[in-house]
Amino acid sequence: MELFGNLGLGFSVALAGTNILYCLVGVILGTLIGVLPGIGPVATIAMLLPATFVLPPVSALIMLAGIYYGAQYGGSTTAILVNLPGEVSSVVTCLDGYQMARQGNAGKALAIAALGSFFAGSVATFLIAAFAPPLAELALKFGPADYFSLMVLGLIAAVVLAHGSLIKAVAMIVLGLLIGLIGTDVNSGVARYTFGMPELIDGVGIGPIAMGVFGFGEIIRNLDAGGTKREIFTRRVTGLMPTWSDVKQATPAIIRGTMLGSFLGILPGGGPVLGSFSAYTLEKKLSKDPSRFGKGAIEGVAAPESANNAAAQTSFIPLLTLGIPSNPVMALMIGAMIIHGIQPGPQIMTANPELFWGMIASMWVGNLLLVVLNLPMIGIWVKLLTVPYRFLYPAILIFCCIGVYSISNAWMDVLLAAGFGFVGYLFGKLDCEAAPLLLGFVLGPMMEENLRRALLLSRGDPAVFVTRPISATLLVLSVALVAIVLAPAVRRKREEAFVEES
Repeated sequence: MELFGNLGLGFSVALAGTNILYCLVGVILGTLIGVLPGIGPVATIAMLLPATFVLPPVSALIMLAGIYYGAQYGGSTTAILVNLPGEVSSVVTCLDGYQMARQGNAGKALAIAALGSFFAGSVATFLIAAFAPPLAELALKFGPADYFSLMVLGLIAAVVLAHGSLIKAVAMIVLGLLIGLIGTDVNSGVARYTFGMPELIDGVGIGPIAMGVFGFGEIIRNLDAGGTKREIFTRRVTGLMPTWSDVKQATPAIIRGTMLGSFLGILPGGGPVLGSFSAYTLEKKLSKDPSRFGKGAIEGVAAPESANNAAAQTSFIPLLTLGIPSNPVMALMIGAMIIHGIQPGPQIMTANPELFWGMIASMWVGNLLLVVLNLPMIGIWVKLLTVPYRFLYPAILIFCCIGVYSISNAWMDVLLAAGFGFVGYLFGKLDCEAAPLLLGFVLGPMMEENLRRALLLSRGDPAVFVTRPISATLLVLSVALVAIVLAPAVRRKREEAFVEES
């Protein structure tokens, strides 16, 4: 009964006039950036952070959350119609979704993608509502040593779940940790690693890094690829109501994708990308006829689209219960909370229940709005793809620069964003995934703070990390995870999980 009472409070907040308006703005913006390549939810949320300064905290976070899961919907539209994934998590949807469109079943593919995403989002939101409170109560028992060990486990999981080479993922984590050390030491007040530049005394902001690596870097990659010519979908989209046979065929894939995505979204470094790839691989393994995949199998659309939306929403669980980001977007959400004077962590539920339950309820509202709005607006989204990229990227760059500058009103942030843009482009050339870098950057200062606090409380005795039961358990899990992933058989399976990307 307590759960229903809390959800009642949440819906009273989410359905308030201004909040539902910002939820609508968020999901429409999210769908738009999902449709248009060259800018993703990370760069968009970083760009819009200054705009949320004037909003109430609840409205700001509801809008930013809507952008995130709305982008998962938008990415599937162009993936299906013109074989162009708006989001990385929609790459797998191209394989069968585009083939369905070529066979005249574009409406069926879009409908299954939308319905699967709605089901997955609804289930994932229920999981947040059901499991976040007990997890938050458990988190209140965490001490500094426990938080440090949890972050160690999180960074190791981020390495394990990152695409490609383990060594490159470790390098990205370490680089993020090193960048996080720049600035003034909290205990001594001494400036470190600033190279005598007063602009770096306060450290490097998350805005310039996120905008540079994910925004500017993506623009440079698109320009370098020369992919300014795009296919234009000219056929009329019909048959938006799938048949009972289609629903019956897609339902098991939707359920499996939802469950798998919900679990992977909680893990650090997981999220929508890992969820969609893993769900597609699972469906192909379970299929009686794997040769159907890549030729228009409806399960190849239903499973990854359900998984990426479920993962996008369950990634809020570690954010709301532990104050730990599971992916770059959640790292930016932490930044948004801090900007509004909200300390991320388990105390949110008791100190600000309207924010906690209002955000959860808004996810149901947002998912419903996406289903209602997306299918009728397909024509508009496809027409946007006819705009030449040479007109799009200057506008994106201008908004990125304005967004970076307005966070701290510092010209140095714009230069840093430009520098990180070329770094992000270089990462792409070297096949280095940038997400672990941002996680390392956000978790680094938190790890250092909890490490120092734990050692101060224990009078410098490092045994505190193995004598506390929670900390010792987390460290054992970390060691076990490293041992498992280094096993040759597991390493091969890990590489196969993303084989469909090529």
